[in-house]
Amino acid sequence: MKRRQFLTSAAVASVAAAGASNDYLRAAADTDTKGGEFYQLRRYQLARGPQLKLADDYFREALVPGLNRMGIAPVGVFNLSIGPDTPAVYVLIPGASAEMLSGLEKRLWQDAQYTKAGSDFLKAPAKEPAFHVVEVSLMQAFESMPKLKLPSATAQNKPRLFELRTYKSPTDEFHRRKVEMFNSAEIALQAKLNMGAVFYGDTICGSPMPNLTYMLCFDNLADREKKFLAFNDTAEWKALSTDPKYPVEIVATVSNILLSPTGYSQI
Repeated sequence: MKRRQFLTSAAVASVAAAGASNDYLRAAADTDTKGGEFYQLRRYQLARGPQLKLADDYFREALVPGLNRMGIAPVGVFNLSIGPDTPAVYVLIPGASAEMLSGLEKRLWQDAQYTKAGSDFLKAPAKEPAFHVVEVSLMQAFESMPKLKLPSATAQNKPRLFELRTYKSPTDEFHRRKVEMFNSAEIALQAKLNMGAVFYGDTICGSPMPNLTYMLCFDNLADREKKFLAFNDTAEWKALSTDPKYPVEIVATVSNILLSPTGYSQI
């Protein structure tokens, strides 16, 4: 597999240069008017062997401290526990604007502490790359939850399990309706049942699109199963899921993976 990197900034720039009026650029053009955060989500595809330690050292000693020096926190670093194509590491980076997040790489390379601490990873030879591929998406926080919320278990350094869920819709209109469904009732219902929401993001740039992505936090698998069963059994969800305004086809596919935080993850 060739080593490739999909950079959010380049993707946004290419779409803008083409003169597109696509809805997915709405947040990039209106970064702070609603006071909501933006999120960059990275997925690093690794291979078993030396890559694992090389990447772990880079995230712990270079990337997270480098982002913190920019005033970016908390930064989440997670190992893929259950999902396709392990091993993989997910990095969640919050920011005040799309512009801030799209310019991360340039600013990091200007940080001497970052380049020194991450030298082995950043300058790994092509024959022994530090990773196979990194996929990057950019999201804007939902209106009903404009800021990332740290799980209480994080502050207490307790065991925790994260679920990352991505809903892809078949059309832009159906995508808007699913986002509305979350903003109007689904987010509040998940909060009522203490499902540990960390963030809800409307994807501006990434693949596949259109989609929304959100993250929940549980104590363990048993806690997850218990809370999802309770969620599906509520009168509120039964009414919402049968509302003609939100037909089942508004979501084409659902992807959900389980993640474990690294020891130095700030989420």
